[in-house]
Amino acid sequence: MKLSSRFAVDILFVIGGAFLAVSAMTFSAAVAGWLAFGVSTGLTVIAAGSAVATRRMGQRIGHSLLAIVGLWSLIAALTFSGAALTWLVFADAIALGALALADLTAHEVTTESVVHRLEVTETVAGSDTPAGRIAA
Repeated sequence: MKLSSRFAVDILFVIGGAFLAVSAMTFSAAVAGWLAFGVSTGLTVIAAGSAVATRRMGQRIGHSLLAIVGLWSLIAALTFSGAALTWLVFADAIALGALALADLTAHEVTTESVVHRLEVTETVAGSDTPAGRIAA
């Protein structure tokens, strides 16, 4: 089974959002700001690269939105300070995680996931009924 790049990027964003949410409430505003800048920069580059590299419109839209939120997060980390920075880092982390989960959900409800749900049944030799079923 092959792991899709969309799934990997979305899970990375969920983990990054969770890390930033915890660090915003755990560390001082200055430390949380620099962590937000570093993590958001990396996630923005990954999301933008994924949005440019894909051919699927749904993935392109989802990862473009993630890149925009990540870009805002890194700009906010450099612009604000104090309590405003703490709460902006926390809010941006929640937004990153929520958008990533929404993109994962959108991926699962598309026809791409149909392939994973196909069930193979054996047929009894010489009949048209699947094995284990009794024709009525």
